[in-house]
Amino acid sequence: MRIDAGEQVTTLQRQFLATTGLHALVTLADGKATLGEFQAAAEQEQAARIEEASAKAVKDAAELAERADARAAAVKATFAAMANDPVLRRKREAKELRQRFGVGYIESEDYRRVMALLRQVATGQRLTVEDLAWLKTEADYCWTDELQRAWHALEAEALTKAWESSGDPWNAVNASGHWRKAGEPERALRLTDAALAKVGSNPKLRSALATTRGGAMRDLRRLDEAKALAGEAHQLTSSDYRPCTLLGAVHIELGDLPKGHEWYAKAESLGAPRQAIDHELRGLLMRSSSQEQQRIREYLLRHDPERFAWLGRWQGNGQSPAHSKSAPTMNRKDRTAFVEAGRHDHRSR
Repeated sequence: MRIDAGEQVTTLQRQFLATTGLHALVTLADGKATLGEFQAAAEQEQAARIEEASAKAVKDAAELAERADARAAAVKATFAAMANDPVLRRKREAKELRQRFGVGYIESEDYRRVMALLRQVATGQRLTVEDLAWLKTEADYCWTDELQRAWHALEAEALTKAWESSGDPWNAVNASGHWRKAGEPERALRLTDAALAKVGSNPKLRSALATTRGGAMRDLRRLDEAKALAGEAHQLTSSDYRPCTLLGAVHIELGDLPKGHEWYAKAESLGAPRQAIDHELRGLLMRSSSQEQQRIREYLLRHDPERFAWLGRWQGNGQSPAHSKSAPTMNRKDRTAFVEAGRHDHRSR
């Protein structure tokens, strides 16, 4: 170093030392201080620089925090303004509602009515028969699994309360069917157990309760118990198709395809809507393994190719061509059968 060697520093070097705050070194370079005086002054300068740097760091941190707080406040204010904007709020609520019920794009001509019905279900209000029929047929692409479960839960709750307040066992029968469709077969079992204890020997009532209770057993994969209940219901009301459809489904799921086919054919001969049977078969197939799906399809097509021709076109997605928005409209008979299949109204039995 030039100073250690006793050499003179240049003017430029002296200016650099001064601008960087090394004044003690400048004094030493100019010969105006001894080495001991320089060391004492340098220590003071270093302490001052450390203190200054620390103060600057604190100040910078405070300014940075202040700017961050200002940005956060601005973002909060923006979101608050958006939340209070009626247009944006409606859009956000509509999006959340569609997500809740698994509804994607809605055709413009259906939008207003579909959204009104979604809000109705979300707030616990039951749908009218007309609105239900429209959803299931004209806007069936919005009749999602999530929406169906929510609707069935509403119906189940209302009918359970009606059963509890009136003691009318038909309300228990219909509530049980809705609890099953809402994905709560255990509640159907509790309800039917209580109702069976109160209905006495009325064959129609006991048959209806045994059938829906058997359906709940089937949902829980208690197939032998489901078969026994369906058999009991059929003995009580041999002219009713409902126990027969249950026996058809249970036998197929137990692997007895000939017996299952026989019971389904009997159900149809007793008045079971073909549309409803096919809808149930699709659900059964969707719950089966690929190998079992193929076995059931091949059997039904081999034994009744005309009746089950739709199975040859079915791709395993659980939908018939009628479930497409662009598909031809159902005829009046099929539409009525399809809507009635979901109503669980057994009073006319």
